[in-house]
Amino acid sequence: MLLYLASQVLGHWSMATLNATVMWPANAIVLAALLQLRRHEARGVLIGCTLLNLAGNILRGDAPLFVVTNVTLNLLQVVVAALLARRLCGAALDMRRPKRLFRFAVGAVVPAVFLTTVLAGLIAVVSNQLPLGNLAFRLRHLFDMELLAMMMITPTLLLVARNHRFRGDAKVSPVEFAFLIGLVTVAALLAFCQSLAPILFIVFPPLFLLAFRLSPPWTAGAVILISVISATATLTGHGPVTMTRLAYDPDLEAIPHVMRQMNVLHLFLLAVVATALPITTLSTERRRLFERLRVRTEAALCALQRAEKSDAAKSRFLAMMSHEMRTPLTGITGYTDLLSRRPELDAEARRQLEAVRQCSDAMLRLIEDLLEVSSGNVEVALKPVEIPVLLEEALAPAREWAAVRGLDFVLTVGPGAESAALTDGRRLRQILHHLGSNAVKFTGKGGVRILVERIDDRLRFAVSDTGCGMSEEVLAGIFRLFEQADATTSRVHHGAGVGLALAKNHIDRLGGTVTVESVQWKGTTFTVDIPAPTVESVRTAEAGPLEQRRMRVLIVDDHPSNRDLMRIMLEAVDCETAEAGDGREAVEAVATGSFDLVLMDVRMPVMDGLAATRAIRALDRPASAAAILAVTAEAMPEDVARCLNAGMDAHVAKPITQVRLYEAMNRAMEVAAVRTDDAQAA
Repeated sequence: MLLYLASQVLGHWSMATLNATVMWPANAIVLAALLQLRRHEARGVLIGCTLLNLAGNILRGDAPLFVVTNVTLNLLQVVVAALLARRLCGAALDMRRPKRLFRFAVGAVVPAVFLTTVLAGLIAVVSNQLPLGNLAFRLRHLFDMELLAMMMITPTLLLVARNHRFRGDAKVSPVEFAFLIGLVTVAALLAFCQSLAPILFIVFPPLFLLAFRLSPPWTAGAVILISVISATATLTGHGPVTMTRLAYDPDLEAIPHVMRQMNVLHLFLLAVVATALPITTLSTERRRLFERLRVRTEAALCALQRAEKSDAAKSRFLAMMSHEMRTPLTGITGYTDLLSRRPELDAEARRQLEAVRQCSDAMLRLIEDLLEVSSGNVEVALKPVEIPVLLEEALAPAREWAAVRGLDFVLTVGPGAESAALTDGRRLRQILHHLGSNAVKFTGKGGVRILVERIDDRLRFAVSDTGCGMSEEVLAGIFRLFEQADATTSRVHHGAGVGLALAKNHIDRLGGTVTVESVQWKGTTFTVDIPAPTVESVRTAEAGPLEQRRMRVLIVDDHPSNRDLMRIMLEAVDCETAEAGDGREAVEAVATGSFDLVLMDVRMPVMDGLAATRAIRALDRPASAAAILAVTAEAMPEDVARCLNAGMDAHVAKPITQVRLYEAMNRAMEVAAVRTDDAQAA
């Protein structure tokens, strides 16, 4: 209300004293109030301002027709502009958005001002209040004044009223703020305090710089500052606007000279508003988007850290579960293997032990499959592999299962396929194991036939069975993780649904392909084609079980049952044994005794196996030269790498049997011998 009253007084004073006015901000102030205030508050302001307008016109002594039409048109202009702004710009009227500022100007202000200007012209024509010769000029002048005020005053008041939204925007130092405001002021004064050159353009560079650096309310304030300086200078006869040459027009002789020049000032101020406000809103939008990007980036990084922590926790959980499940399996498998070698057992006892062994093997395979799926894509390790040996190792469980079920199991190795090949033996072994076991599982009668062929630098494995086959629906999802052909509670075939998914992952990692042909109730054929170029044979002479002399072996394990199991296995080949319950005891035993071989567990209290191995390697010779074999339930590829990097000579994963233990001991002794020879040569 006070702003409205001040604008009315200033406007009347300007017309009475200077015979001209630059803009008429009264309607713009009322429009800002309608858009900013609540409905009942806005209604009160609208009524109060209307009464002030009416009283001002009466006190000024205007004609009754002008008093009524002026108040009515002002009220109509404000209401129409407010309704259009609400409709096009939304209830929030966020002038920070360039699109909403454009909609406000083009969709609300221009139509409302144009409507009231046309109506004012019609009333003037009908009432014959103005000469027709200068009517067009006066209507254009009226349109420019009202439009300029609406475009400048209303957004400025809305931005200032909502200044709290910009507290975090465009944070500049007080020195920079003072410099920018001062620079704009100096440019405006230089342009309008002289009447020698039309240098209006010098105002724009500092204004654009300010619009980029400061928030919209301050930019709007700078626009008002430029308007005040330029209007004051022009009305007092200074500045480049007064240099405007006016053509002689007898119809406009009654109009003050400065009012005719005002169109140039209106055009300049409209250019200032039309450039500065969009720039500051675009700059604010850009900073807002950058801030949102920063917040979302921080949220994404936090989510990534949580995911990495979750993945690390999962890895720790998997490692722990692998260790804890393999530890009891070591006792089951090892003692079963020892019992099965007793000659006094009858056939029934051997059958029962075989059943226990098969159950433990099945449990171990399930654990390894789940760990393989959960561990992610370990890098491919290409090494020379003896294909016949790999086939026997991979297909032995399937062959035994087929014999138990009374099925034929035929393995045919074609010419050229029996030689060594360069491939990842671990992955290929699991591929064949899963495909062979899957074929036996789904075959009730007939048998399984596996054909291995070499085609140039590739190996092709065809696994065929005479089982139940698959429908098109089942065939479409066989390589999906945890997918089962029959997931009902009455299903005949058991499994976790990870074997084929794991095999497909290994095939893809090796750069191979797999195709499936299946006829329901007749059988299925899996054909795997992988790159595996031929290499020289890697077979070596068979090593004896151990050296002929009696070996001294230190057994290091925190589980007494595991130490007892390995002691029995070693005594069977006449080894002298000693035991240690943790890594520290192992280091002390090696330092004070003479051992040929150390069977080292990894996860132990007091000192783990990796630290113990490093400590042993730091001892003086000959203690530091002892062969160290990792006998551990940590069986992932990265676990093997950690053991070898710590200084161990070989690795064997629990559960163990006599055969696997003896083979691993031979490998460890051979590596230790080579290491000793290299050290002596150096």
